[in-house]
Amino acid sequence: MALIKFNNRDLFPTFDNVWDDFFSNDFFNKGVKLGTTIPAVNVKETDREYKLDVAIPGLKKDDFKVHVENGILTISSENKQEKEEKNGEEVTRREFSYSSFSRSFSLPENADENNVNASYEDGILKIDVLKKVPAPVHGKRTIEIK
Repeated sequence: MALIKFNNRDLFPTFDNVWDDFFSNDFFNKGVKLGTTIPAVNVKETDREYKLDVAIPGLKKDDFKVHVENGILTISSENKQEKEEKNGEEVTRREFSYSSFSRSFSLPENADENNVNASYEDGILKIDVLKKVPAPVHGKRTIEIK
């Protein structure tokens, strides 16, 4: 005896069902990539700093812009590549490739915007944001009144 599993659908689906199956969320989420991707970011917190590792292989350190303004850390890049294949002097094929991205992160209140360092090595952009040093708390003292 074989078990046959049926979906809860009609044997003759309506046009709406076919349309919904074709343009499901998976179609838009996993579908065609148009040359732009958002790089993955790992964020770590230590006692002294926040560390961001951004996976962006295949670029140079000059391709990135990292800036901090009003508690927002923004990482962006714009890359333009043109390849051309020639047969003698006549252009037989030309391909353009443009890609860009921008990621922004809200910094916590204890992040020191004036102490942000960035480096790029082996396809990983590393950004270190130091934490503000808390003001030392002094013990009880007597204030002289003048």
